[in-house]
Amino acid sequence: MKQFFGLSQSGNLKEAVRGLADPQLILLMSNSDQFEAHVRELEQLFPRIPSIGCIGMSYDTRVAEKGVGVVAYTDGVTAAANVLEQVSVMPVKYISRLEQDVRAVNASQKDTVCIDFCAGNDACVLTTLYSVLKHRNISLVGGTGDAGKVSANGRVYEDAVAYALIKNNGGRVKAYKENIYHPMEGYRFIASKTDKANYILGELNGKSARQVYQDILHITEQEITTQTFKNPFGKLNGNDTCIISIKEVHGNALTCFRQVNDSDVLILLELDDYKQVVKNTIQAIRRDFPKISAVFSVNCLFRYLLFTQNHYMQEYLQEMSVLGSHAGLVGYGEHYNNRFVNQSMTCVVFE
Repeated sequence: MKQFFGLSQSGNLKEAVRGLADPQLILLMSNSDQFEAHVRELEQLFPRIPSIGCIGMSYDTRVAEKGVGVVAYTDGVTAAANVLEQVSVMPVKYISRLEQDVRAVNASQKDTVCIDFCAGNDACVLTTLYSVLKHRNISLVGGTGDAGKVSANGRVYEDAVAYALIKNNGGRVKAYKENIYHPMEGYRFIASKTDKANYILGELNGKSARQVYQDILHITEQEITTQTFKNPFGKLNGNDTCIISIKEVHGNALTCFRQVNDSDVLILLELDDYKQVVKNTIQAIRRDFPKISAVFSVNCLFRYLLFTQNHYMQEYLQEMSVLGSHAGLVGYGEHYNNRFVNQSMTCVVFE
């Protein structure tokens, strides 16, 4: 199989797809002003080719911040694209679509992955998608786009998740998740006074969540939303840690980017040597895959901002390019199998 990436900083879709021939699946990442026009134009340029799309930045060794980026797969891919609607209410209502697509591509653990672009309610969406994928142990990698819109097969949807099943007819696939944070010693909390619907974290060990965070890190209230780049919370999930980013201050509480429940056990995280973590991830991938056809990744917006502020983003993309054809999406939340995580990188590697 082969992975194509094209971009246009000005949002010219024809420029972005120049040189693309006979795609078997297309992923569209556009800007909010042109998204719907790009969805229609893409369908005109490549009628009846499976496609999904969202609003967000894309990259290979360059970043398309406000224009349009296109990832496509050719030569040896079997693919299906579709959408589950009403994700804020009842995404399971449309689950038969995924069941049919899994059968249609003859999906299997060793050679098939699901890539999704979501418009919201991520945790529920992932539970729904994985209720089907788990029966064949199919990995999932994806992320949340902007503005509550996604596309599938030439149509724009709100309150939906668009997904693509990709079967690599020439080899294996494997999903990875990268965490550039480690626990701070001595900080373990029980969450309380939470508002699940609005992702509000009220108290930690019975004290104001905002005040606890400020006191530990010796910061002002105004610094909280940028301090989360270095010190997010973590929720223990077996041997894994799900990162929880802070969105904003809500009185004495904190609004987060993912749900926190009463009695959840949280820890405080701190930034690791992220350059070394990236090197370790690349080494692990190369050990698993001596021959790589493509890598598609989803990087959190907060990682992008952190890397950019530290003048590392371009170096990061160059580092990842040693794996071969690497492209991806800057997301507002990352998906890894049935888990919704923040401030992470998830990716799928195609042999």
